[in-house]
Amino acid sequence: MAAAEDMELSVVADDLEPSFVKCLVAGGLAGTAVDVTLFPLDTLKTRLQSEAGFWRSGGFRGIYSGLGSAAVGSAPGAAVFFVTYEFVKSLTGSLLPESLAPVSHMIGASAGEVGACIVRVPVEVVKQRAQANPGHSSYSVLRRTVTQEGFRGLYRGYLSTVIREVPFSFVQFPIWEFLKKSWSTRQGKLVDPWQGAVCGAISGGFSAAITTPLDVAKTRIMLAEAGTKTARGSIPSVLKSIWRTDGMRGLFAGVGPRTLWISLGGFIFLGVYDKSKAVMSNFSKDVVT
Repeated sequence: MAAAEDMELSVVADDLEPSFVKCLVAGGLAGTAVDVTLFPLDTLKTRLQSEAGFWRSGGFRGIYSGLGSAAVGSAPGAAVFFVTYEFVKSLTGSLLPESLAPVSHMIGASAGEVGACIVRVPVEVVKQRAQANPGHSSYSVLRRTVTQEGFRGLYRGYLSTVIREVPFSFVQFPIWEFLKKSWSTRQGKLVDPWQGAVCGAISGGFSAAITTPLDVAKTRIMLAEAGTKTARGSIPSVLKSIWRTDGMRGLFAGVGPRTLWISLGGFIFLGVYDKSKAVMSNFSKDVVT
């Protein structure tokens, strides 16, 4: 009986193996959905982590400042991530035994983050500066950044973002895949998109909480005035500075909104991703038949 269930799951899983186009479209839809829907929470998190402090960075005013840059950059960033993730996961999965499946998930997620950050970091720089300065539009922040720092200024914090995202994905995606597989095995069929979304919320929230100090350091580097020590700093040096001035409370600034944001974001992001793939798979079957 167990063997038959495993075979059924294997057949269905192969049938739903994501293609390049499915990953591209599903990833783009997922990224846009979560970034636009939960943008206010992201703004509050950024202001709590700002060196200037929550109220001086805008408090509860203009919580949609920077939405334009997020809306434009969400789809391509998420699409690049999922295309890379699925490709590398599939490639390494074919080379590694089933017992090492979490390793292929980690490698795939890490590769996806490195690629996605090429798109994501300029968007993040503009978005966070607009969030911390609610009187400025995304376009004005973009123009000011390029004028003062050149194109290179848009990539300030690239390395710190990768350093934040890789550990986050190392934790999130193996847990997400494990929870989905366990749930699938228990019920004898692949998880529904809403079930995958629940798994995404659990894995995302846990990962967000434990990687908050890396996110705080990344935010400080991106928001710092050009030429300052913080702007030139590395993750370890910024973390040390935060620890000296604000202690543990500073390292985990914004942990509440970040955990809530990414828990809800994981539910929407990974739920929309799985749902979009399922819809496209069903559409493909209907076209063929």
